[in-house]
Amino acid sequence: MEDLVIRDADVVDGTGAPSYRADVVVDGGRIVSIVKEAAAAGCQRPSAVRELDAEGLVLSPGFIDMHAHSDLALLRDPDHSAKAAQGVTLEVIGQDGLSYAPVDDRTLGEVRRAITGWNGSGDDIDFDWRSVGEYLDRLDRGIAVNAAYLIPQGTVRALAVGWEDREATAAELERMRQLVAEGLEQGAVGMSSGLTYTPGMYAKDAELTELCRVVASYGGYYCPHHRSYGAGALEAYEEMVALAREADCALHLAHATMNFGVNKGRAPQLLALLDDALATGADISLDTYPYTPGCTTLAALLPSWASEGGPEAALRRLTDPGTAARIRHHMEVTGADGCHGVPVEWETIEISGVTDPALAGYVGRTVLESARARGEEPWTVAHRLLVEDRLGPTILQHVGHEENVRTIMRHRVHTGGSDGILQGAKPHPRAYGTFPHYLGHYVRELGVLSLEECVAHLTARPAARLRLPDRGVVREGYRADLVLFDPATVAAGSTYDRPRTLPAGIPYVLVDGRFVIDEGRRTDVLAGRSVRRTPV
Repeated sequence: MEDLVIRDADVVDGTGAPSYRADVVVDGGRIVSIVKEAAAAGCQRPSAVRELDAEGLVLSPGFIDMHAHSDLALLRDPDHSAKAAQGVTLEVIGQDGLSYAPVDDRTLGEVRRAITGWNGSGDDIDFDWRSVGEYLDRLDRGIAVNAAYLIPQGTVRALAVGWEDREATAAELERMRQLVAEGLEQGAVGMSSGLTYTPGMYAKDAELTELCRVVASYGGYYCPHHRSYGAGALEAYEEMVALAREADCALHLAHATMNFGVNKGRAPQLLALLDDALATGADISLDTYPYTPGCTTLAALLPSWASEGGPEAALRRLTDPGTAARIRHHMEVTGADGCHGVPVEWETIEISGVTDPALAGYVGRTVLESARARGEEPWTVAHRLLVEDRLGPTILQHVGHEENVRTIMRHRVHTGGSDGILQGAKPHPRAYGTFPHYLGHYVRELGVLSLEECVAHLTARPAARLRLPDRGVVREGYRADLVLFDPATVAAGSTYDRPRTLPAGIPYVLVDGRFVIDEGRRTDVLAGRSVRRTPV
């Protein structure tokens, strides 16, 4: 007898086609039978060990988070309800050019310091891997949801070149090409970059193009956090499109937003650029989160020259009065490249987390609010946090525009990505709420997308980008990564004040045919594994 039959579900299958009523049978981790309109047809209905009445619920493929920062959280927190409770069954990690493989002992320590704000210090993790394959093997010991990995170009550069702002030598470039090839052979699905983060931002286009050629030869894709989402944002998008076309590499634009005052209402220009490229054969997709604020580290706003040499070098510069004054001028007057070329507006920078408990009083306030409360200048507060928390603070950056968010999410190559940083006392609510927020707010309440369209954006479309032959659609023979949700009540529970609140209206989530969420509660099932690149 089969493992499970889900009865009378309203199936939204991920293709964008209209929903239909069906009984869906699951066995051995796969969908083995779909009986449409079984009750109305009066036919013999399938039976199974467990029979789940799905009356009033939508059955869809599990959601794919195309931009996640769960690289250590998957190992640290077996529960991982932040994503499992949203209906996420697959996350794409290794984002923004910085993660933990491939590394050597030196680079691992540097990377851990550089992205403490994203993933924590890692003091609670046994880093018993160095290569991409070893990291994926570590995930295969059992995690809450599945995970695919992007080779982080900044980490590759740190390993082969270091943290200096210079061109790679021919030997260093060849070493980077080898590292990227090895990572793809070991199962990575592509390569990411963080081109406003050091050291990845030091790479010129010619270097990136050579690495993308390697990615293309393995059928992977390039996922850049490009050089600006503020001043010059459209030009930065154009740069990535041209680079990918030169390398003949598929392109997936990370958190594809148009932020800061200079870009209000300019989303149609971005989409026109993409449409022109798509019309001439470019292979492009993108992801967004359905919120206006961004989220990163406070240290990310520093000018790139201030971070050259790595985290310790940045701290030395910040503690030198003359150099700190130069940094301040670049941030407040010139517009640092780390802040996307826009002079920092301290009233938009909210501290969301610190690593030192003694600094917890700054969390939940903007830098300007803390400065006024203390009778200090905003730079004094920001400088103190950077130095005393050793580059650890995370921030919300309130620089987005709702009209841009809605315009971009309608595009035919759009997918969903949380960009969820799970660290800090008050993380961005997108970490716990992205997918139910799409379904509840933008589908049910606003009608920006139809339910069928939205589910396609969150399932089949990202599965196609990842070249997964048996995921992302409710179809016989496909893997039973599934979510059941109530379209009338599904909603994000997370808010800016209570960002770790779990969503409503998602009572069942299955990974590999096993319930990770059952009757709204997290089970102890660890059915997730690494999802590795499909060979060309």
